[in-house]
Amino acid sequence: MSMDTTWLRLADEPALATPALVLFPERIEENLRRMIARAGDPARLRPHVKTHKLPALVALQARLGITRCKCATIAEAEMAAGAGAVEVTLAAQPVGPNAARLVELARAFPAVRFSTVVDDFSALAGLAAAVAGARVPLEVLVDLDVGMARTGIVPGPAAVELYAAIAAAPGLRPGGLHAYDGHHRQRSLEERVAAAAPAVARVEALRTELLARGLAVPRVVWGGTPTFPVHARRPDVELSPGTCVLWDAGYGAGLPDLDFLPAAVLLTRVISRPGVGRLCLDLGHKAVASEMPHPRVIFPELPDARAVTHSEEHLVVETARAGDFPVGAVLHGIPWHICPTVALHDRVLVARGGHVAESWPVVARARRLNF
Repeated sequence: MSMDTTWLRLADEPALATPALVLFPERIEENLRRMIARAGDPARLRPHVKTHKLPALVALQARLGITRCKCATIAEAEMAAGAGAVEVTLAAQPVGPNAARLVELARAFPAVRFSTVVDDFSALAGLAAAVAGARVPLEVLVDLDVGMARTGIVPGPAAVELYAAIAAAPGLRPGGLHAYDGHHRQRSLEERVAAAAPAVARVEALRTELLARGLAVPRVVWGGTPTFPVHARRPDVELSPGTCVLWDAGYGAGLPDLDFLPAAVLLTRVISRPGVGRLCLDLGHKAVASEMPHPRVIFPELPDARAVTHSEEHLVVETARAGDFPVGAVLHGIPWHICPTVALHDRVLVARGGHVAESWPVVARARRLNF
């Protein structure tokens, strides 16, 4: 990653403990403005808060007119509701106790419009049982499998019947369709458009059939970050990117058509120099997402750095510039995958004007807040 590094350097780095995750709100706000420009209207955006899990960023989104959001957990939904979101979608089918937890959350925030997704008749029955007698409005979208084969029901007759069952369930309202196509990560935007097209046609056919049956389809929520520009071309759908709020090195390298700014930086220190050409950093698995092969973090100051070993507390890299960085030197890393990296930190530092101005607890990192 070739980039200007002046913005990520902080005057107070000598006093900052590492490893630490630093956010840059001015760059975050610029990313949100670029999201709005791409969507054409903030009302079309339902960003996924799993990337940042932070009330301050939900509030920032709301100030810019983005009042809807999507969540992966009930804790995230509670965080978003408390931070000013007007509409909150739990994009994970609530099963077991989570159905009752979601209903209780909706009771606690009557001014917030809650929705969730289902792809299974038994899960729908459990949700209907949880909402029975609660007197809280809850919208339910059918979660569609459009090729990722992770969750969802394939668009077709069974999906029609499931949607009709939502409409018939007391206490529930049909909220539309939800389709996530995160498997489309082709480097070329036009290749992504072409790859997504068959599923788009199937979902549109499903929507047409539902409407023909007299069933309301208030919205179709499409995609994540890679296909954000694909579906932004279609005026009649909502968009739910997440990563572009903070951005990361992985999408930065793989999706050149998206011009978002890295807004989250890992501070790390050289804690040992184990041999010629090697640096050991305090940036282990517990500080940066490690579910993918290397590179797991990109160092703008060391573009040639190559990971040698990675363990719980240590990352050893090889670089021709190792001699320029003594023990105690600070380095800056852009995570390859920001979403699980944020979840590893209980607090983030917030930088303004070249200094750390405050720190924020990563509230929805917890699996449970109150409900």
